[in-house]
Amino acid sequence: MDLAELAQLLAAMGCPAAKCAEMAAQLDKRARQLAAAKGRAYEDALAHLLGLMRQGWAAQGRSLG
Repeated sequence: MDLAELAQLLAAMGCPAAKCAEMAAQLDKRARQLAAAKGRAYEDALAHLLGLMRQGWAAQGRSLG
């Protein structure tokens, strides 16, 4: 997945449009770090981080409602 695709995915998950590109780059970097540190596939690390972000945004939405 390239950064543009990742930014689009983040937008679909509710990330503010102005932050999508920056967050995609940070997420990509962290997924690569996590994959290297834990000896896991990049895709697995990215999926894990995306899941955490989804949970965080869902919790934030519940607290605002």
